[in-house]
Amino acid sequence: MTALPLSSSLIAQLRQICGTANVITHDDPGADLSPWEQDWRKRVRGRALAVVRPCSTAEVAAVVKACAAANTPIVPQGGNTGLVVGGVPDGSGAQIVLSMTRMNAVRAIDPANLTLTVEAGCVLQNLQAAAENAGFLFPLSLGAEGSCTIGGNLGTNAGGTQVVRYGNTRELCLGLEVVTAQGDIWHGLSGLRKDNTGYDLRNLMIGSEGTLGIITAATMKLYPQPAAQLTAWAAVPSLESAVQLLGLAHQRLGPGLTGFEVMGQFALGLVDKHYPQLRVPLWQDTPWCVLLENSDSENEAHARSQFESLLEAALEAACVSDAVVAENLTQARSLWRIRESITLAQAEEGLNIKHDISIPVSRIPAFVAETDALLAREFPGVRMVDFGHLGDGNLHYNVQAPAGADEKAFLRDNEDRVNTLVFDQVLKFDGSISAEHGVGELKVGKLPLYKDPTALAMMRAIKQTLDPQNILNPGRVLG
Repeated sequence: MTALPLSSSLIAQLRQICGTANVITHDDPGADLSPWEQDWRKRVRGRALAVVRPCSTAEVAAVVKACAAANTPIVPQGGNTGLVVGGVPDGSGAQIVLSMTRMNAVRAIDPANLTLTVEAGCVLQNLQAAAENAGFLFPLSLGAEGSCTIGGNLGTNAGGTQVVRYGNTRELCLGLEVVTAQGDIWHGLSGLRKDNTGYDLRNLMIGSEGTLGIITAATMKLYPQPAAQLTAWAAVPSLESAVQLLGLAHQRLGPGLTGFEVMGQFALGLVDKHYPQLRVPLWQDTPWCVLLENSDSENEAHARSQFESLLEAALEAACVSDAVVAENLTQARSLWRIRESITLAQAEEGLNIKHDISIPVSRIPAFVAETDALLAREFPGVRMVDFGHLGDGNLHYNVQAPAGADEKAFLRDNEDRVNTLVFDQVLKFDGSISAEHGVGELKVGKLPLYKDPTALAMMRAIKQTLDPQNILNPGRVLG
């Protein structure tokens, strides 16, 4: 009998593990692998050996063991909403895409412990709904929450709009279940808030982008639902004023400050241009607007009184020129929808160069002023789409091609130069070139230029120890 080629033998083995329908290849009649092979921004299209869709941790472990034996690389994938090309295969046709979306169950809710245990493929919005139905809040919130998965959120240590109060995904996680590069299962789904028994493996896995292990489930923190939640929209005359307003908000609202977003005039102008039905307030007469959220544990009257007191103080201090407070939940959602539509409006406007950076809050105004001037000098006519989570120092500092320019040519000829200029400035201002999107493939070549060399050496040692075959998401984070 003639032996099957190695890849065919592996495919047969994977189908035995997960079922024929859950191992998809290009040779299958009518198969379309593009949803798994192309990144969300449509910048890269790879080619997978197969897409494998396990339904249990045991199946994930068996798949990894089979791939390790065949020395076949694995690219873990959740909702495929990443922005740094970290979750799609390369063009070799030799990598397995391990899609976690069938593992989407909420396994348990522990009301007394304020925890929820959920599988990695659960869509974030569904996790939020499960928490709400149980009478609790799961505070992680971001634009892709209708399609991103909690495994991907953990893999990239996603941030979102409420980091100022609740922290990144890492701060929301108490335990993990992980399949190692050898196909072993780490049963770490503890809901403990105190456990001093050695190295913090949980935090090592979170943010590793699937390069150290495959997260299959997690135990996440829950919080009481706020008694009231109010949203305000303020026009501010400068970024310095926005930082001043943030300080006042911390003083007046304390832990009730759960959102503080800043948006530049051009960014809001794009929303007004492409989504006029959203009716963007106050943007035409001010260079910056701020979106604030106050979550109150008492009642709506107390929350509104706090907000009004804050805005009165801000108007008196001249760090706010005008403001509106949402009168109801519908108005609040409309304001948040404007913020969340900036990325979509920018895509409608055309190709752009994205930067997800963090800078100490106190230094953001100087960074933006200096870097905007450098970009305008080096690339005349570029348009800056600046917005982000000022409350935690995270800016989406995006560069749009000049109006009327050949966008593809602009990116082809200038993207690396733009990135170098921006990242050099980030380094100068003691920041990070990736705040919440991760490194992926897009920034892997830049990381050695902007990361401490000792830190990189430690990271490489960890990768070599945990994944000596380099089969877990190779070419990402460390190259």
